[in-house]
Amino acid sequence: MNSNFEKILIKNNKILAVKDLQTLEKALLSSSKIIFLLSSDICSIEETTRLIKAGGKLCFIHLDMIQGLNTKDNSAIDYLKDNTFADGVITTKSQVAKYAHKIGFLVIMRCFLIDSLSLTTTEKLFNETYIDAIEILPGVMPKIIEQISKQSSIPIIAGGLISDHEDVNLALKSGAVAISTTKLNIIN
Repeated sequence: MNSNFEKILIKNNKILAVKDLQTLEKALLSSSKIIFLLSSDICSIEETTRLIKAGGKLCFIHLDMIQGLNTKDNSAIDYLKDNTFADGVITTKSQVAKYAHKIGFLVIMRCFLIDSLSLTTTEKLFNETYIDAIEILPGVMPKIIEQISKQSSIPIIAGGLISDHEDVNLALKSGAVAISTTKLNIIN
């Protein structure tokens, strides 16, 4: 875990997740200092990340959602490291996360908590040194966020279904260090 990144998350605890180019233009003007890029393709990823960095924002690419990118092969991650301006990556795959960390990316492990089995699987990640933060979805589960934050020294980001300021406050009070949302009105 990167303690400097945790400080950045705490200071900039509202992260804007961008799904399209129209939202990206608005995101660049927003107060959010961290952008999660949830949609792009291999042809435009370099320019998109350049725009985000030029806007003074930290840029995280969600590897599992980039069209034309095959993360089964480490060369795709090498390509992103060499040809984009991303600070980090988001993934649901442990092997991908390990390799991305090894080559110098900040790594956010995205975990979908849909039942007790997925919670147990997530808890196994708490001692992994290649993860800089865990994003749990849906982020509107205060009891689960509290449970996870008490067990893990890895910063928790609550994402998914965060729809208003009440959701934000509840997630942060429950132990998340930050939230991610596609809702621009929550950020500004």
